[in-house]
Amino acid sequence: MSDAPADTTVRHNRAMAVDQEPLRILLVDDHRVVRAGLRMVLESEAGLEVVDEAGDVRDAVFKTRRHTPDLIVLDVMLPDGDGVEAIGKLQAEAPQAKVLILSMEDSGHHVRRAFANGANGYVLKDAAEDELVSAIREVAAGGRYLHPALGARMIQADVEERERAAADPLSDREREVLRLLAQGHTNHEIAAQLYISVRTAETHRAHIMQKLGFSTRSELVRYAIDQGMLERS
Repeated sequence: MSDAPADTTVRHNRAMAVDQEPLRILLVDDHRVVRAGLRMVLESEAGLEVVDEAGDVRDAVFKTRRHTPDLIVLDVMLPDGDGVEAIGKLQAEAPQAKVLILSMEDSGHHVRRAFANGANGYVLKDAAEDELVSAIREVAAGGRYLHPALGARMIQADVEERERAAADPLSDREREVLRLLAQGHTNHEIAAQLYISVRTAETHRAHIMQKLGFSTRSELVRYAIDQGMLERS
């Protein structure tokens, strides 16, 4: 009699283990050695199953349609296209699929672009195996994952960008227009040199004046000299 509850519990736990589906993963990377290493790492983990591999965007789209994986581990640089640009195509085939970028690219630009295009996580290829597994589980659970070092780097880049903007509020195009204005060019001449309309040149000039708080050309000339755009006379 005393063994019955324990036996029932064992059977119940076994049933739950059978019923629980593994996380189905598609690996997308153009290097076979990398894919083989990833497969070995992931399939050694409980609850993870690599359903297939792809070496380029076209194959990845085909195999996403075939398997409708739960999660796609995706490289950025692929032979026939940009992995980040392919995220939309992959999610069109499997809307429920999460996407984890695994790349050597560590710039803030690549990270922001990945998330903007629908990625759920971003891990570098030199990450430790346990970090990759943690990232997969975090993303699969509905969260987002970004390597701490990448996050810190992006924060620093944002701080530096804000400092640059505070020191010089003008855009690159506005600086071009300012330099030409300070050299004495008219709006028509500026438009011709920059291949823009006269109206656009006038708009740039108005924005420059507004941002810098100036009202005369002489003020623009002094500012341009101070910024190293013109030689001092």
